[in-house]
Amino acid sequence: MDAIVTYFSTIPSSHRSLILVGGITFFWLIENAFPLFNFTYKKWHHAGINIFMTFTTILVNFCLAFILLKAADWTIANNFGILQWLPEMSLWLYALVGLLLLDLIGAYLVHLVEHKTKFLWRFHLIHHTDTWIDTTTANRHHPGESIIRFAFTAIGVLIIGSPMWLVFLYQTLSVVATQFNHANISLPKKVDTFLSYFIVSPDMHKVHHHYVLPYTDSNYGNIFSVWDRLFGTFMTLPKEDIIYGIDTHLNPEEHNELKNLLKIPFKKAALKENK
Repeated sequence: MDAIVTYFSTIPSSHRSLILVGGITFFWLIENAFPLFNFTYKKWHHAGINIFMTFTTILVNFCLAFILLKAADWTIANNFGILQWLPEMSLWLYALVGLLLLDLIGAYLVHLVEHKTKFLWRFHLIHHTDTWIDTTTANRHHPGESIIRFAFTAIGVLIIGSPMWLVFLYQTLSVVATQFNHANISLPKKVDTFLSYFIVSPDMHKVHHHYVLPYTDSNYGNIFSVWDRLFGTFMTLPKEDIIYGIDTHLNPEEHNELKNLLKIPFKKAALKENK
């Protein structure tokens, strides 16, 4: 565990980029060989849109990273936050508790709030417009949403009292987890169900991408599935019944054109959305 702490305390940006690109490539190859759904779409055009938004997410996080660093250093220097107030424990348990709490605030909570708040939903809506869910969908976030999610992560770091190595570890696991649970792959049902008791499995998350309520408002987790089960937002749906997208934006001109996607949060139709 000490080696993990040392590595993530000084992880180079190049390594973080390699993990992101390597994950997309790995799951891209698997979903091409063993797809859950045989989509008839222009895969490279679709990937181009999603990868553009992935890079805007990287840019937002890179530009604001100093805030996370300052927040993490402040909590440690001032002995502030949940992790700092807990009794002494093994480093493994410390990391697990920290990851669970960061996932609660930085993934589950912000995701839930985005669905329940009309203003925030305008930005998160872009993620749900994708009608061909694959591993590139993982970071299909409007730049505005990337800022929103960053803000929740920063707040989480302060509340939890997380050291920076734990933040980097969480972000790395989060990237791989979201690439995995968005990938267009089909695991054996028993394997997927077993995984869903611990982490967010592909079948579990794809229910969240079903195009109508109440399924859209379920399964908000990213790494750990415990929060959905604990707070009653866990739902299941046979994968053969899942239809991707969002019922308010099924027109390909809306969900498959980059310029239109970037404009959606500011259109009158989005402002009037009763989400």
